[in-house]
Order: sequence, then C-alpha cells, then structure tokens
Amino acid sequence: MDASLSSKELASIEDEEVLNKMLDTATDFEERRMIRAALRDLLKKKREKREQERGSRQQDLKQQGLGKAGAGRASMNQQPTTHMSTTQQSPSSSTSCSKTSGSRATTAAASSQKCPSAAPNAKNVKQMLLDWCRAKTEPYEGVDIQNFSSSWKDGIAFCALVHRFFPDAFEYSILNPNKPRDNFQLAFSTAEKMAGCPPLLDADDLVRMQEPDWKCVYTYIQEFYRCLVEKGLVKTKKRP
Repeated sequence: MDASLSSKELASIEDEEVLNKMLDTATDFEERRMIRAALRDLLKKKREKREQERGSRQQDLKQQGLGKAGAGRASMNQQPTTHMSTTQQSPSSSTSCSKTSGSRATTAAASSQKCPSAAPNAKNVKQMLLDWCRAKTEPYEGVDIQNFSSSWKDGIAFCALVHRFFPDAFEYSILNPNKPRDNFQLAFSTAEKMAGCPPLLDADDLVRMQEPDWKCVYTYIQEFYRCLVEKGLVKTKKRP
C-alpha cells in the first residue's frame, strides 16, 4: 500500500482510540509518523468543530436576547398604564470562598512535604518514564514534555497522558491551559475513576507553586503507569 493511500485511509478515521491502538502496535517509522499526523489532525478538527459550535450557540443566544428585548419594548409601548412588578435578583458573590479553604491549605502543604526523594540509582528509570510520557503525548497540541516539573505546570500534559489511554473520558480539544486547576482536577479524577490511580497530588497545592515539585510529579506518573500495567493497558517487561 503506497504512502498516499495510507494517508487517505488514516485521515478517514475519526476515532481517537483506533488511532491510538494503531500507534501502539505500529513498528515502521514512516507508518508511526503518518499515524501521529492523522491523530494531530483529528484533534485539531475536533477543536475547531467545538469552537464553531460554541460560536453558533453564542450567536443564537444573542439573537434570542435581542428578540426578547424587542418584544418587551413593544409590550410596554402598547400598555403604558399597566402596572409592572419588578423582581430583584441578588448576584452570586464572586468573592465567596470554600468553607474548608483553611483545612485544604493545610492538607495541601502537608501533601507537598510527603513527596519522596528519588533514589540516585533511579536515573535510568526516570529517563525511561520521561521518554514514555513524551512518546504517548507527542500527537497532542500544546504538550512538550521535557522534564517532570515545568512541563506539567498548566495541567495539560496530565490531561493528554490520561486522555491517550481513555479518549472517551473527556474532550481534550476544549481544555484551556489558562485554567490549570480545572485541568489538574480533570486529569486526577479521571485517572482515579478509569485507572484506579490514587490522587497523590492536590490541584490547589500545584497551582500555588511556581513550578510543580518534580519528585511529586515523578511519583504520581510512576503510580499511574503501574495502574495501567495492572489493567493490561501497557505491556512491558520492565516497569518504571
């Protein structure tokens, strides 16, 4: 099968899980390159489609609002003597805080102190795990994993890694890197629900840090990897 025909067939696949499985089983370099390109294009198309749908919904709401306003003005002009009752709605307070913010801060601070330090002889394992994360998230836009610290600070890398194994769990294309707390919570809750990975990291703790503690991230990814192996989603002779 020539390369152009293979590219067309790959472009016709609209299931991320199918492409992910093909990428996991492919051994030829050129074949893997085309599959990764098809997966990137699919994610891009999904994101663009979602943005178009969101724009259409906003336009519809705007039109509905204008229509209601026009009808209201017409009704007032027709009945100038009608007594109108008004109701006041008190807006939700934007400054309301969680009642448990103090305890959450204490818990988060404690969790940051529980991260174990990596053993000196674990350098090879650490690099293997980093390479694995990079390979699994390579097709995802906005993800460039170079380390276990700054590369994970907006939560997108966590989401991409989890989404790679559970593509139906959430829509990756709508994630916002400017909302790290939401991304952390989504990734950790999905990993716990789908893979049984315990939430070793705290979203509030992570957003307070300028950069995540690499030992904490490394420990969490190790645990996520172990859970995937136990579920048979990762097959390997040596586990990080």
